[in-house]
Amino acid sequence: MVFSTLSGDEKLVIFVQLCNALDPGVAVAFASASSELWELTHAPRQQLQADHEAAAALGRKAAKRSCKELREAMRVVWCRKGLSSDDLSLLGTLGAVLPALENLRLIFEPATGPDGVQRLAEKLVAGALPAVTSLFLSDTHVGDAGASALAAALGRGALPRLKRLTLYTTTIGDAGLVALAPALRRLPALEFLDLGRNPLGDEGLAALVAPPPPPAGAPPPTTAGGLAKLKLLSLNRTQINDAGCAALAAALHGVALSALEHLLMQDIPASHAAKAAVQRAGLRVEWCPGEQ
Repeated sequence: MVFSTLSGDEKLVIFVQLCNALDPGVAVAFASASSELWELTHAPRQQLQADHEAAAALGRKAAKRSCKELREAMRVVWCRKGLSSDDLSLLGTLGAVLPALENLRLIFEPATGPDGVQRLAEKLVAGALPAVTSLFLSDTHVGDAGASALAAALGRGALPRLKRLTLYTTTIGDAGLVALAPALRRLPALEFLDLGRNPLGDEGLAALVAPPPPPAGAPPPTTAGGLAKLKLLSLNRTQINDAGCAALAAALHGVALSALEHLLMQDIPASHAAKAAVQRAGLRVEWCPGEQ
């Protein structure tokens, strides 16, 4: 009775909310409730079918034989599959309907172009990828725009359980890390962060490890705050110089990075003295300073 009182627009809104490219059966069953609704949903049903076929093709590139297998997967890897930016945009849309996924990896996917990861992140709604604890991006362009989009996605509440983030050889510079740093500092479970082989430097690192100043008149912080659970930080082959090392040493001397166990800084341009200061500040930390 209540259903019959709804307007066509209201029924269409319900149909759209039921659409799931990985499991379209519920929406189709709803559309079958009446001939009027079936006709009303003709265009969005066609789009749903197209999205379902595209999702199936995307899943096959990750060795998932069906949408059901993709939907139930705990680990998905795309490596050298020639993904396009449209593929990553679709993946972002699917983030809301991948409840089991814990480990997501994109490796050497240059065909996504300069905006692929940006488009993926822009599609991640609040609560998307709810079970993902590990996000691994390597040799896939992220760039400063992609890093900023990822920061916005994290700010919306996507990837709420993220523990391990690898952004290796993803062309992120200082501007990208400055944009991303506040969102990373707010991740409650982040334990592993690999930023290796990116052109980021001192400004980006300072934004990451230096806690924001307390409000005027507030007492100094007594707890670790941001990055409180971070155990490994990799800055290998970045452009960290002496100023960045100073910021890192200060963070290690204070309450920030109190859980850090491993620090990787191979092949950075910082001086021997600056690296030594970091090592002294983090005596409890196992680290790899690289060539002196």
